[in-house]
Amino acid sequence: MGSTDSTNASGAINGDYTAPAVQVTFDGLLFDMDGTIIDSTAAVEKHWGAIGEEIGVSPEVILETSHGRRSIDILRILAPEKATWEYVQDMEGRLPKLYGDDAVEIPGARSLLLDLISKSAPWAIVTSGTVPLVTGWLGVLDLPHPEHLITAESVENGKPDPACYKLGRSRLSLTSPDKRVVVFEDSPAGIRSGKEAGCKVIGLVTSHTVEQVLSAEPDWVVRDLSSVRLVSTTTATGEDGKEVVTGITLEIKDGFAVKK
Repeated sequence: MGSTDSTNASGAINGDYTAPAVQVTFDGLLFDMDGTIIDSTAAVEKHWGAIGEEIGVSPEVILETSHGRRSIDILRILAPEKATWEYVQDMEGRLPKLYGDDAVEIPGARSLLLDLISKSAPWAIVTSGTVPLVTGWLGVLDLPHPEHLITAESVENGKPDPACYKLGRSRLSLTSPDKRVVVFEDSPAGIRSGKEAGCKVIGLVTSHTVEQVLSAEPDWVVRDLSSVRLVSTTTATGEDGKEVVTGITLEIKDGFAVKK
């Protein structure tokens, strides 16, 4: 089979990060954690290596399917006897403690979160990790803690099911279809989850190839959060007389542009 107009002979998509900058306004922002705010790939690989020996499953088999999915869902398939919240929370809680030096921030994450906090803009973290894992990483890397945190324990079904992002919208009081919510995600499963929840999605090429990210059909694709900047916020007086943020304008630059 020959290549298409937008792919080369090897199947790679022709394109580069030269899309013109755009400014888009949203009512709220939802962030995935690993691959979006932090990169704990090296730590996760080491940890699953140890856990694989503990449960008698090859780490390679685990890593093939684990990114962007809940550990409990992986264990239900590979080691059902270990698929309990008690085990998963203990197992994930050990990860930041044992391998904290192996995780780093995704470029641009800290500055964007701090800018949002400084403007009291509504945002939340929506992750496939458990509470001990997420709070452990935020503590180790000294990153901002969100007011709203949706974790693996929060929903019955993990990504790509949209339940987690629908819950994120609910926590921000933005469930109405006319409310503009944007999701930041790196995994195809997470991107599909955000889209199914009625959100716009910015896909980050941090843990997957650009081809894999594009296959999930995000609205924009960037290398990382250094391509996203808070431009301004708009406010209105709420029912309690306090000022509330009603619009968050972001600049998205250096997006991936497919070349024909």
